[in-house]
Amino acid sequence: MYFPDTSLPYWCLPVDEVLKVLGSCRNGLSMADAAERLQHFGYNTVLERKRGRLLWLFLSRFLNPLVLILVCAASLAVVLHDWLDATIVLAIIFISNVLSFLQERHASNVVEKLRRQVSAKTTVLRNSQRQIIPSENVVPGDIIQLSAGSLIPADGILLEAKDFFVSQAFLTGETFPVEKSPDLVPKDADLAERNNSVFMGTSVRSGTATALVVRTARDTVYGQISRKLVLGRLETEFERGIRHLGGLLIKIMVIIVVAVLAANILLHHPTIEMLLFAMALAVGLTPELLPAIFTITLARGAKDMAKHGVIVKRLNAIENLGSMDVLCTDKTGTLTEGVVQLDDTLDFQGFSSDAVLYLSYLNARLETGLDNHLDAAIIRRAEAAGMNVLDYHKLDEIPYDFVRKRLSIVVCKEQDAQPLLITKGSLQDVLEVCDRVQNGDNAEMLADEARSQIFRQFFDWSQQGYRVLGIAQKRLQAKARYERADEQTMVFMGFLRFFDPPEPGVRQTLEGLRHLGVDLKIITGDNHLVARHVAEAVGMNVNRILTGKELSKMKDEALWHLAPLATVFAEVDPNQKERIILALQKTGHVVGYLGDGINDAPALYAADVGISVDKAVDVAKEVADFVLLEHDLEVLRQGIDEGRRTFANTLKYIFITTSANFGNMISMAFASLVLPFLPLLAKQILLNNFLSDIPSLGIAGDNVDREWESTPHRWNIRMIRNFMITFGLISTIFDMLTFWALLHLVGEEPESFRTGWFVESLLTELLIILVLRTYKPFYKSRPGRFLSYAIPIVLIITVLLPYLPVNSFFGFVPIPVQAIVVLVGITVLYVAISELSKRIFYRSLD
Repeated sequence: MYFPDTSLPYWCLPVDEVLKVLGSCRNGLSMADAAERLQHFGYNTVLERKRGRLLWLFLSRFLNPLVLILVCAASLAVVLHDWLDATIVLAIIFISNVLSFLQERHASNVVEKLRRQVSAKTTVLRNSQRQIIPSENVVPGDIIQLSAGSLIPADGILLEAKDFFVSQAFLTGETFPVEKSPDLVPKDADLAERNNSVFMGTSVRSGTATALVVRTARDTVYGQISRKLVLGRLETEFERGIRHLGGLLIKIMVIIVVAVLAANILLHHPTIEMLLFAMALAVGLTPELLPAIFTITLARGAKDMAKHGVIVKRLNAIENLGSMDVLCTDKTGTLTEGVVQLDDTLDFQGFSSDAVLYLSYLNARLETGLDNHLDAAIIRRAEAAGMNVLDYHKLDEIPYDFVRKRLSIVVCKEQDAQPLLITKGSLQDVLEVCDRVQNGDNAEMLADEARSQIFRQFFDWSQQGYRVLGIAQKRLQAKARYERADEQTMVFMGFLRFFDPPEPGVRQTLEGLRHLGVDLKIITGDNHLVARHVAEAVGMNVNRILTGKELSKMKDEALWHLAPLATVFAEVDPNQKERIILALQKTGHVVGYLGDGINDAPALYAADVGISVDKAVDVAKEVADFVLLEHDLEVLRQGIDEGRRTFANTLKYIFITTSANFGNMISMAFASLVLPFLPLLAKQILLNNFLSDIPSLGIAGDNVDREWESTPHRWNIRMIRNFMITFGLISTIFDMLTFWALLHLVGEEPESFRTGWFVESLLTELLIILVLRTYKPFYKSRPGRFLSYAIPIVLIITVLLPYLPVNSFFGFVPIPVQAIVVLVGITVLYVAISELSKRIFYRSLD
């Protein structure tokens, strides 16, 4: 099989030569050839795929530093011929990690299947047939077809192009989209000058093209940049919370372990036994199942959200969705039906005009930019009236951009000596390039009085909720290429008036969002009058409107103050959308953004929660964290519920595990100093952790109190610390009571004491799950199915373990029934005190 050299300077070579070098043709690769190239070059992604992924996932469970320390300590025990303890420690580590691996693998598979539903796709020619394949399967030599909104999947050279403009600002820094054509460029041309080339990660603004893929994955320009830079998203609210939690646990762990080691050295305890005990303390304090619990909980949330039509692309964003307290969105298709209707086409005087309709139809039908609701409405209306474009042929196109806010088409009739420039766009921006107005059959100078009349009509219609565009025309001299500079001294022809009615039921959905503590803000390019009308029509209380013009003059500090107060941001450009998101985040909000267009990509990337829709352009879906299968706020509201449920269950595990572990570690550290023997052996500590972790796996699917889901919650490390210390110390107090009872019931006999404390410690850890998993009294909140079964089963095993044949392997011995009864009584009292303390703790937070 021939595998081409992709290092050639393809931009300066004739297309046929590049095709020959790559072993391809204009009809594309064969399926067999493409499969072999995929095997050779690998997947088209800058993130390297690990081979043997399952093996790596399994082995990674054992790469936890604390687990490695335990393995080393167990190995030392083997060297000293302490075979039984070493075997038990290693067996518990192995079984615990296997269970964690199986759960995490299942969760990862679920998420991967969901992601594939909305992964980026590319149209390629294979076996001379058009096929849509995942972008990661594109290989060198593929022929790809591109259109407006496409995310370019690889680096390549153009074969054909028509009015083809590409946004490549993140690579070259160019403000406006760049027109591309198949012409050759010099070998020493820099990136911005290679106008016959397309690059991975850039996006198509308008037009169509066919390109030959030359370089993929890390061989692309984008891939080379990613090797030098760590290109990642900003740390999310959730990730920041995890980092702070890890820091807190490490500090406490180091203090306890160092103190225990130092004290036991002074007391001349056996070296190996003391070392194993200290290491077990470290592991005992750490919620070792936390990564698995996160993955399982988030994957379960992703699966449940998919049932509601929300596909999760980035798991950590589920937590952010639950924490979100501000949602920013455009109005079209979200607050409105999204089926825009052309209400009327009107001349300068405000009368219906077929001439204005036909001009706007030529512009809408012949432009090759991204499909949009407004052009679709114009085309439907004109073709229903029997209009067509057969008499005209298109000469050129000046695409839309967010500075000019207009789009122009140059057309010509066979018999016309001069081409016709037709410009459509924002009324104010169209008027900027007009010096005359069509009044009946005559073109008159656009005097101040006429301009005032135009704006009066515009304001009246806007206040009624209509979106109004302007249309203008001009005869040009024939030439090879037309540019933005040709848009001047034009004739204003009239108005296009559109209407998009509010979405039925959106009032109820917005009310539901308000009950969830989510504040909705509109960010739109429409004028502020239309935006206000729509906002008020759907029941929003419009406190303040900020326009793009105001934002451009406003310093960041002023925006930080005003952004939370504003309800509507109107007439904004894409960069201003991103600036608004960052300002809201700066003031402490967790911000979501719902968008589906090319211009929404920067804001989607900057938001804590980027949300797009299945029918969005590729670039919007690529940067989003969630993709809605329906453009519906109600679907999103259900997703917020799921996000909060997932976040609640994650915090449950942290609350329960850190407080229980902290209490036990303090107790054992204290006991190791006052008892003439270690209170628990390392293998008993690990067995305790292992058995208590079994029900913890069920927290991922636990029921959540409705009170939690009604408000957004965020990481509060201070609260977690206070919770851990409060309930950890309560646990320690009852451990001290247990020590006192055991010393009176079984004396200073190490095996009996350890057995008694192991039973009491595990009983309290299991029952405290039922208490701490809810704000309510534990008997008023029903746990999930797994917890309902797992806790009783492990409780029974705990009580029976000292009497089973395997007890000697773990250093257990049968203890008197009287001792069991006392231990159960202490446990019941502990549960009652913890329930009372829980109510006081949460009441103090209000």
